[in-house]
Formats: sequence, C-alpha cells, structure tokens
Amino acid sequence: MRIGPASIRLPAPTIRLRLTLLYGLVFLVTGAVLLTIGYELVRHNLNGTSDYRNELRKLGLIPPSRPPAFGPGAAYSRIADAVRAQLRSDALHRLLIEYVVALGAMTMVSVAAGWLLAGRALRPLRDITATARRVSGENLGERISLKGPADELKQLADTFDGMLGRLDGAFASQRHFVANASHELRTPLAIMRTEVDVSLADPDASVEDLRQMGDAVRETVDRCERLIEGLLMLARSEAATGREEPADLAALAADCITDLRARAREAGVEVRDALEQAWTRGEPALLERMIANLVDNGIQHNEPGGYLQVSTRTVGARVQLIVSNGGPVIDPDDADKLTEPFRRLDRAAGGFGLGLSIVRSVVVAHGGTIEIWAPDTGGLEVRIELAALPRVSVTVVPKKTARALTQS
Repeated sequence: MRIGPASIRLPAPTIRLRLTLLYGLVFLVTGAVLLTIGYELVRHNLNGTSDYRNELRKLGLIPPSRPPAFGPGAAYSRIADAVRAQLRSDALHRLLIEYVVALGAMTMVSVAAGWLLAGRALRPLRDITATARRVSGENLGERISLKGPADELKQLADTFDGMLGRLDGAFASQRHFVANASHELRTPLAIMRTEVDVSLADPDASVEDLRQMGDAVRETVDRCERLIEGLLMLARSEAATGREEPADLAALAADCITDLRARAREAGVEVRDALEQAWTRGEPALLERMIANLVDNGIQHNEPGGYLQVSTRTVGARVQLIVSNGGPVIDPDDADKLTEPFRRLDRAAGGFGLGLSIVRSVVVAHGGTIEIWAPDTGGLEVRIELAALPRVSVTVVPKKTARALTQS
C-alpha cells in the first residue's frame, strides 16, 4: 500500500514542548528588544561625541579649534576623522556580533530552563494521568493525594480524588443493591418454579390442587410486582427528574394519614398529628411517597396499643417533618443502617426493606437532611429537614377532606 504525503501524521506537540517554545520565544523577543535599545544608545553616544565638542566650543567652554584648510595639518585632521569613524564602526560591529551571540546563547539557556521548569510544573498532571489510567471498576479506592501548594493543579487533583470517592461509593452501593435485588427476585422465582414443577409432576392432580398452585403463583407474582415497583420508585427518587413546584408537607401528610388511618386502626395503633404549614419546593408525588413510606413503616413495625406521631413545622429557612412511632427497642447502630436498601430488622414482618431507602433518596434529591433516632423506650423517630419557601397564606385542606366536603 502506498503511503502518500497526506497520510503521514506527525504527533501533536505536547504541552511541555509548547510551553518551552513559548518561554524561548518570549525571551528571544524581549532580549532582542533590550539589546536593540542598548545598541542604539551606544551608537548614538559614539556618533554624538563630535557634536558634543562643537556645542562646548560654541558655549566658550573649550577654545575653538580651527584646523588649517591646506597643508599638513588639514591632511592630518582628515586622517584623524577617518580613523575615528573607522574605530566607531569597528566597535559597533563587534558590539553587534557580541549582542547576537549573547542573545543566541541565552535563548538556548532559556529554552533548556523552560523545558525543565515546564516538566516540573506539569509533573502533577502526569501523576493525575497515570492514576486515571490505572483506575478501573476494581480499584476505585486509589487516590492521587497530591502534595504541594493549593494551586490550580492541587485543586484539580483534589477534585479528581473526590470524584473517585463518589464513584467508589456509587459502585459499592450498586454492587450491594444488585446482589440483594438478585437474591430477592431469585426466591419468588424459585417458589413459582417449584409450584409449577410439583403440579406438573403429579398425574393425579385435581382441580383443587391446580387452583392452589395458581393461587400460590399469583401471590408470588404480586410479591415480584411490589418488589419491582419499589425498585423503580427507588431509582426514580434517586434521579428526581420530575417538575418541581411549591408543596405543603402538612397537606401531603394529612392525605397520607387519611389513606392509612383504617390500616392503623386495624393494627391497634393510635395516630396523632400536629400539622403546621411547611411549604417547600419539590416534586409533590415523591414527597407524598416519602411521607407515606414513613407512616406505613410506623404502622407496620409498631405494636398493638402503640402510637404514631406525625408533625410538620417551619423553623427559619427550613421545614421539618417528624414521624415517631412506638414499637420494640432498636439498637442505635442498627437504626443508622435502616436507610440502606433491603435492610430489615424483622424479616417476619414482611416487606423488602426499601421504604426508608426511598425516603432517604427523596430527601437527598431535594437537598435535605434526614436523621434517625432509636429512643430507649422503643420505636423509631425520623426527622427530615428541607429548604423552606416564603410563607404563603393558604388554608391547608387535605384532598380527601375536600372531596368529602364536595360530595356532601
């Protein structure tokens, strides 16, 4: 295959080479300007010596010198002038050569010094590049840890380390999440396969047996559907791509309490509320799901005769949502881990352990904070803070109450 001139591609110059050439060019230009000015000053001073002596004669400071127009004196004067002119010319020529040689030598020295200085200045970039090449999904724990002054390169290295830390946490969370999700989905699939295999292997299976098998498979399918719905809600809450608008946590909490009051009554849980206007900005659907998960969690993990307290309020530039419930005593160390996906203290209580994970994701997506306490008396207390909107004079009327008033 013929390779034409157009197919030959020279490697792009590196930043170090470009900086070196820039340093050399700047020195060459500034040195040439400086030496040119010096050369012109010397030439002006040498050529202006006779003019200076003439001015002194005019002022009478030195006696006038009138060389004879004819004879040996005139010839001597012309020879002296020619010698002086030749000496000035030779001196200026030597000075020019010396200036050019000095400029060339110093330019070469400046290029070499620029190459060394550029290499030293760009050394952190080489460290960052080497670390970026080594990093993969298996060693995200590696860091640059650049030492030195807090300049732009140090900020770049620290930013890169922070990005690696976030990626490391995200990858670890993803691996943990995928492992738990796979385990949770494997169990119902194994149940359905077992039910179907047992029914097909029994040639004398009656209609009642097949109906029981169908009920078991349907119940398992419903469990898978609830799990998938929870996973999708968790992914949506982490993305939070919905349209943000003003929302009152008090009104949303009132709707959730109305929806779940019958369930709380069946579980023997007393529901209390202290709802004050708490306006914030966010996606109302996610905020309502956040409150509903907290209320549902407080009912599900309570005990007969227990309580569920829901309160909202505005404190300065923040709005607070506090949900506390009774129940068994929880280890404070375990309470801090309840917001992790698939984290359950009591597997016999049902559920997948995604409720508080969705709550935390919604809070983080809205720029808020969440704190969880395990009181010594038992149960759990969850405190959520979000950014508040300016006070709005709106009467809080829950949607369920409004519909009831309209129907009556």
